[in-house]
Order: sequence, then C-alpha cells, then structure tokens
Amino acid sequence: MKVDDLKQAVALSAGTLFGTGYLPIAPGTWGSLFCLPMIYASWYLLGYTGLVLLTIGTCILSLLSAPIAIRVLGDDPAAFVMDECAGQSLVFATALPLCRLSPDIPTLLVGFLFFRLFDIVKPMGIKQAEKFRGKFGILADDLLAGMYASLGLIAVNYTIVLI
Repeated sequence: MKVDDLKQAVALSAGTLFGTGYLPIAPGTWGSLFCLPMIYASWYLLGYTGLVLLTIGTCILSLLSAPIAIRVLGDDPAAFVMDECAGQSLVFATALPLCRLSPDIPTLLVGFLFFRLFDIVKPMGIKQAEKFRGKFGILADDLLAGMYASLGLIAVNYTIVLI
C-alpha cells in the first residue's frame, strides 16, 4: 500500500467516524449518537478536561480529514461525520461545567436531541455558516449548532432547578 493510499484510508476512516457515516439513513444522526460513548469516556477518564480535549481533537481531525473526504466523496459529503462529533462534543464541553452536571443518560439524551434539532433545522445563522467553502464550512455549522444546543441544555437544566 502506498503512503498516499494509507493517508487517504486513515483520513476517510477518521472523517466517517470509522465507517459510521456510511450508514444509509441519517448518517449525521448516527455520527452524533456514536460520539456519545466517547463523550462519556472522556469525562469519566479526565473530567471536564477530557471533554475539552475531545472537542479540540475532533475539530482537528475534522479539519485534517475534510480535504481528503471532499476530494473523494464530494463537497460536504453526508458520510463525513467527524464534524458532527466535534459539534456534539462541544455541547457537553460547554454545558456540563457551567451547570455542574455529569454526562448521565438523560443529560446525554437531551444534549443529543438539541444538537440534532439545531443541526437539522439550521436556524439563527447556522445555515449561513454552512456556506463557507471547504473544511471550515463543513465544521462551522456543526460548532454553531453545538453552541445553540449547549444553550438549550443549560436552559433545560436551570428550568428543572427552578421547578
């Protein structure tokens, strides 16, 4: 195997979250869902620092693997889901420390649902962020959806605290 072939295989494996992006229906949802165990493991092993490191790492992996995915799979390919993992990680890296929460199943589920809602509907500038070309456009809309989802998770947490 040539070095370029190996580089392409590694980039596509990372970008598709080890093939998760090739699932036939709603690959972004599957990518976000498959990221949740990584979020939990990062928090369990390293606490909030782990969540920050996971978010930074998935952003870097997204930016590094996106150009190859674009070349092989086309512009903003549906199979490329590392950007979903970065956005999903951002939800918890920002909301959990602000609310002093742990990533239990209900918290992970609410954060996941908020992220998917904002990533699919694309309100409040998310659609415009998608218009950036290349690797930054692929990642920007998911990070913005992650920030909105984080705000949603924080709002739900404080609403429950007030009740």
